[in-house]
Amino acid sequence: MALLLKNAHIVDPSVNLDGVADVAIEGDRITAVGENLAVEGAEVIDLSGKYLVPGLVDMHVHLRDPGYEHKGDIVSETRAAAKGGMTGVCSMPNTDPVTDNGVAVEYVKSVAAAKGHCRVYPSGAITKGLKGEIISEMGDMVAHGCVAFTDDGRGIQGAGMLRRAMDYGKMFGKVFMSHCQDEDLVGEGQINEGAVSTRLGLLGWPAEGEELQIQRDITIARLTGAKLHIQHISTARGLEMVRAAKAEGLPVTCEATPHHLFLTEDAIDETYNTSLKVNPPLRTAADAEALREGVADGTVDAIVTDHAPHADWEKSREFELAPFGMIGIEGSLALVLTNLVKTGKITYQRMVELMSIAPRRILGVDEVKIEAGSLADITVFDPEIRWTIGEDGFESRAHNCGFTGTEVCGRATDVFVGGKATLRDGVVC
Repeated sequence: MALLLKNAHIVDPSVNLDGVADVAIEGDRITAVGENLAVEGAEVIDLSGKYLVPGLVDMHVHLRDPGYEHKGDIVSETRAAAKGGMTGVCSMPNTDPVTDNGVAVEYVKSVAAAKGHCRVYPSGAITKGLKGEIISEMGDMVAHGCVAFTDDGRGIQGAGMLRRAMDYGKMFGKVFMSHCQDEDLVGEGQINEGAVSTRLGLLGWPAEGEELQIQRDITIARLTGAKLHIQHISTARGLEMVRAAKAEGLPVTCEATPHHLFLTEDAIDETYNTSLKVNPPLRTAADAEALREGVADGTVDAIVTDHAPHADWEKSREFELAPFGMIGIEGSLALVLTNLVKTGKITYQRMVELMSIAPRRILGVDEVKIEAGSLADITVFDPEIRWTIGEDGFESRAHNCGFTGTEVCGRATDVFVGGKATLRDGVVC
């Protein structure tokens, strides 16, 4: 059945749209965009007061499937993605078995196609088993639909290994996404090294443990000509390195998470809330402010969540024993609207660039535009809905959200993937 989305405020900077109009959909494509559209026999949905944008994509998500389904799986975490307004996610390869070959990529794709609530773009490991020793089956993975390469979760420790992987893998035209962590320097660090780690008696994780590898990986990208994307950047100095690389003309991009933008090490107190234990750790207020400036000035290319579900019992252990990571995909849009758009830090157009256009461009997947002929991947949100994160539970199987109890403004109400509803009136389909 055809759909007619009426009276939405459409924002799509890629086609210079910013105003109220209608969108007609037939099958999986947009057929018309304009005022006062009429389509015989179409289901009409009135979106007055709501915004309509090209479908949001989170390019850094842990679905935990296969191997860690007690934390979450493709079904539960794509439900969470739909609830958060996402039409697509890029899945990380640190599963069991590791997504380091075509069979594993095909598993993720096939389950997502059969049971998922959004598109899943699988990334593949750079090295076999994430061990940093042998190049993975890159060509096989690309042939089966892998969109990027990353050893996310730990990062490649050997500079020579990364060079060989980039020299070989660049022939496939995919981006290398880098988890920057010098394990020898970081050691058993738990939170940012500084006054808070000292006061709480927790082992510190120096910012330099991230920054050394950011600089190293930029240098190797210059050497090899491979495309480099810095994942979950968290420090001001690291951001400056990316800014300098961009000024040099290198193919370098980066992403930031809501928790590194809107939380700091000061949120960690004597309650030892393990939902705030993330990798890389929450940094200083100065770092968070620098990241927000980077979002505003274009240095940060994408906002992602590093959505990392864990079972309640895993996060209920002592801080040192609890795993790193928090969930965030259900609240990311609201947090960006509340803290960046509503405050005037960025415009709606910039938000669409950060959360829809740039992620697709970096991953090299099909563009989505609000124009006739485009794939009908669409996110609709009400910018005025006020709600509290976690108050009504989560669609994710996990509950380890560092923003639980935070009051926010703005929420996805409707999501369409290829013209099919995956969220209607705030309810996952």
